[in-house]
Amino acid sequence: MTAKPVKIPGPDHPITVTPNPARVIVTVAGRVVADSRRALTLREASYAAVQYLPREDADMALLARTGHATYCPYKGDCSYFSIPVGGTRAINAVWSYEAPYAAVAQIAGYLAFYPDRVDRIEEVAP
Repeated sequence: MTAKPVKIPGPDHPITVTPNPARVIVTVAGRVVADSRRALTLREASYAAVQYLPREDADMALLARTGHATYCPYKGDCSYFSIPVGGTRAINAVWSYEAPYAAVAQIAGYLAFYPDRVDRIEEVAP
């Protein structure tokens, strides 16, 4: 088995994780899948900001773990969940780094949602 490459975020690929003061609500098929006042905003290089929500703030009964997995050299191994009530569009709509690298340890076990696979990711100002 070959070791996976690990890259440390740096000036050419910055990653920041900060608390989001807003309430973040994720809906699919008219159902609230997650509702959190404890979201973390991850900003990575030139990518769009991503909201990571604690699992405790998600209705895990609406999610189904899948066998899909990916690897990021900056964050580590990533697992996925589908949202069955959302139909085929919501397959692998949710991802999670359950044991991320130390540089992004804050997102361990949090959930992130693909905006195009859910109905809405709403940020409500405090």
